[in-house]
Amino acid sequence: MKQPPKADQRHSITAELIAVLVAVTTGQPRVMTVENGKALPSGPFELGHRSLQSGLRDWVEQQTRHPLGYIEQLYTFADRDRAGDEAQRVISISYLALAREEQAAPADEATWRNWYNYFPWEDHRDGVPPALPGVIVPGLNAWAKAADNTSMRSERQQRTAIAFGLDGHGWNEELVLQRYELLYEAALVEEAHRSRAKDLTLIGPAMAGDHRRILATGIARLRAKIKYRPVVFELMPPVFTLLQLQRSVEALAGRLVHKPNFRRLIEQQELVEETGTMTADMRGRPAKLFRFRHDVLAERAVAGTKLPVSRA
Repeated sequence: MKQPPKADQRHSITAELIAVLVAVTTGQPRVMTVENGKALPSGPFELGHRSLQSGLRDWVEQQTRHPLGYIEQLYTFADRDRAGDEAQRVISISYLALAREEQAAPADEATWRNWYNYFPWEDHRDGVPPALPGVIVPGLNAWAKAADNTSMRSERQQRTAIAFGLDGHGWNEELVLQRYELLYEAALVEEAHRSRAKDLTLIGPAMAGDHRRILATGIARLRAKIKYRPVVFELMPPVFTLLQLQRSVEALAGRLVHKPNFRRLIEQQELVEETGTMTADMRGRPAKLFRFRHDVLAERAVAGTKLPVSRA
């Protein structure tokens, strides 16, 4: 009987569990990192883990001392040319998790960081980010012009225009991953230069392995999800003002919303209820405090809850 060929012992395959753990604090979107901000919490899936999710929870709590609440699977990455180690094939199984930063003090090696540190071109709350006209657009234009033929040049220009809102295209906040992948393809991010030194920190520091790509996937998923499910309330304190809620949505979306329209949408969807109390802030006018109506989850299970990001 013919024996099957033996596996090449020079290569190995491992499954890595990676968490994009998000919080919003004082109007800024934050992501939990380890290794001095170079990596997301992660660890290998082991035989002792009951499931992928239980394995992820174990690793995250070990590395960060932060419990995971809401969690959903993001995507599985297994690109051989992105690992940086030909001898080891890593299958990265990523998850999106939402938390409140104050729930637990992170472990010594874990820190919360503003996710716009890694994606400075994604924050449009104060207008067009300087990285776009200063570095990214010129770099992508040069990359398009360097194409081998006219067809490829046209394709690159079109992809750039759609992803980055150029040439009459509007900015789509959900295209986070597409923008990062374009920058990677054009060698404008440090992760594309693993084998040679190149300083590209002006458009965000590199992360270990494919972790910045995974973070981009998490941001895109959350930006899309807040428009049709009330997941933003997983990031809010038990009571909050409507302005705090608005600032949190703006932080995640990376753009401002129209205040009257936003409040009208919240009221129409009956997402919150008054607590009967006011803020104790003596610096300005007291504001009403609200809480999330948990009953809305059951009421809108079929129809869905729309929380669109209004344009300023």
